[in-house]
Amino acid sequence: MENEFHRIKRLPPYVFAEVNALKANARRRGEDVVDFGMGNPDQPPPQHIIDKLTESVQNPNVHGYSNSRGIPGLRRAQAAYYQRRFGVELDPEREIIVNIGSKEGLANLAQAITSPGDVLLVPNPSYPIHAFGFIIAGAAVRALPVAGFDDDEAAFRRAFMEQMKRAVRHSVPKPLAVVLNFPNNPTARTVDLDFYGEVVEFCRHHGIYIISDVAYAEVYFDVDPPPSILQIPGAREVAVEFSSLSKSYSMPGWRVGFCAGNEKLINALGRVKSYVDYGAFTPIQVAATAALNGPQDCLDEMRERYRARRDLLINGLNAAGWPVKAPPASMFAWAPIPEPFRHMGSLAFSKYLLEQANVAVSPGVGFGEYGDNYVRLALVENKHRTRQAVRNIKLFMRRELGYQTRADGQSQKDRKVAL
Repeated sequence: MENEFHRIKRLPPYVFAEVNALKANARRRGEDVVDFGMGNPDQPPPQHIIDKLTESVQNPNVHGYSNSRGIPGLRRAQAAYYQRRFGVELDPEREIIVNIGSKEGLANLAQAITSPGDVLLVPNPSYPIHAFGFIIAGAAVRALPVAGFDDDEAAFRRAFMEQMKRAVRHSVPKPLAVVLNFPNNPTARTVDLDFYGEVVEFCRHHGIYIISDVAYAEVYFDVDPPPSILQIPGAREVAVEFSSLSKSYSMPGWRVGFCAGNEKLINALGRVKSYVDYGAFTPIQVAATAALNGPQDCLDEMRERYRARRDLLINGLNAAGWPVKAPPASMFAWAPIPEPFRHMGSLAFSKYLLEQANVAVSPGVGFGEYGDNYVRLALVENKHRTRQAVRNIKLFMRRELGYQTRADGQSQKDRKVAL
C-alpha cells in the first residue's frame, strides 16, 4: 500500500541506519568494531547522582504522575546553575521548563509554535532534530550553510549574518525563528558573546525568535567556557535556550533537559507538554537536582576524559596521514574525508571505513548536504579502544594509498607521507 502519511513522507531515509546495519552485521560475524558513531557517553553518572536516585525511588510516594513542567526543586536548581555559570537570573516559575530530554523539548516547541508553511532558518550541517523537528511540524526550512570557514571566526560571523539578511529579504513569509547550536554538533565550532549580540540585535529588529541549543556548553577544552545567548541584554525578548544533563553528567538515557528564556515560548511549550507528557519519573528529577546542586568536580573529570581521548585520536589520525583539526569543544571531531576518498561522499566512505578498518563513524551528509565532505567521530571510546582504532586506520590508509593509482599513473605510494 502506498504511504499516505503526510508527515512521514517529508522525512528522508535515516542515513545513519545504513551504517548501523553494517555495524550490526559485522558484530554478528564476530568482528571487533570500534564505534565512534553515536555520541553516547560510555561512563556512568557520578556516584552521588546514582545514590540520590536509589534513595528517592524507595519513597512510596514518588511513583505516581509527575509534574509536566518539572518539579519545582529541579527548576530552581537550573536557575541556580544559570546564575553561577552565566551570571543570568531566571525566574524558575515563568522562564524555565523541564523536558524529557532537550531533543524531545525541541520537537515539542516546534509543534507549539509552527504553522504549516512557516519558514525556519537552520544552519547546515546541523543536528537532525534542529531541522526535522520543524519539518515534522509543517515548516519550510531554509538552510544557512556554515561549512568551510575553518578557524576564521570573523569570516564565519560575516557569512552567517549575510545568510540571515538574505533569508529575511527573500523568504515569504518572513522567517519565524532561527536555530543556533554552539558548541556545535557536528562541527564543534564555538562562538563568543559578540556573535550572540549581533544575532540578538538582528532578530529583535526583525521580530524573529531564536532557539539556542547549548547541550555541549560544559564540554570544552581550548577555549573559554562557552557563553549563553541569554547573557545578551534583551535576549529574553526573542530567545529560548535548550540544555541537557546528558553529556555533562553522562546521563543520556535519563532524558532530562531544560528550556529557559522567553516567557511566551516557555508557556507555548508548556501548553503542548501538558497534553503529551506528565514529566520525567520523579526520582529521576530528584537525582537531576542533585546533579546540579551537588559537587561539580565531576565536570572537570569529564572534560579531562574527553580531552585525553581527543588528543589521542587527533594525533593518531594526523600521524596516519588523515589531517583533522582538534575540536575546541564538544565530544566530536569533524573530520574532512581524506582527499583520495572524497569523491565517494560521506556515506560511502563511512561504509568503506567500517568494512576495511572496523571503525564506525557518522556520515556528514546525515547532518545536511553541506556536511557531505566530512565524517563525525564521537569521543566515546576509551583510550585503549581509541588506540586500536588509530592502528586500524593507519593500516587502512597505508593499504589504500599504497595500491591506489591516480589517473596520471603516479602511485599514491610514491607521494604519500611516512606513516
